[in-house]
Amino acid sequence: MRATKKAGESRTEQQYLVRATHLNHYGRLFGGVLLAWIDELAGVVATRHSNSYVTTAAIDNLQFKGPAHEGDMVVLIGNVTYVGRSSMEIRVDTYIEAMDGTRVMINRAYIDMVAIDSNGVAVEVPDLIVETEEERQEYEAAIKRKEMRMQRRRDGF
Repeated sequence: MRATKKAGESRTEQQYLVRATHLNHYGRLFGGVLLAWIDELAGVVATRHSNSYVTTAAIDNLQFKGPAHEGDMVVLIGNVTYVGRSSMEIRVDTYIEAMDGTRVMINRAYIDMVAIDSNGVAVEVPDLIVETEEERQEYEAAIKRKEMRMQRRRDGF
């Protein structure tokens, strides 16, 4: 019987302070730096869910909604939204956190991770237990995103 895990069990939150070395020539957080942070967090979430090594298969969607500047506290929150046999879709939301704790979303990304063994061969991951209405909606949307990814692959994109 296939193991199972709740979606919330692998939820991960990470904070970063934006420094001068993270900025582009416009004085904003360089997108490549944020992408590295997102990929790293997605890897942690996927590792927690799968209890195995993981590798990034695709960045399905990356939406920049606002900038971050030097001195901003950036908070990334990652959750498993869908699992296949060996693949997992991870949603990473990025926020700017004000001194009073309020958060404004500046990015949302969906990353496909694959669980692998020490030889790089895909391994089965625990099935996902979806408990809340929000998790169910995200799971159903993830199925549609997976179908679109597969179609793009068939079309050569």
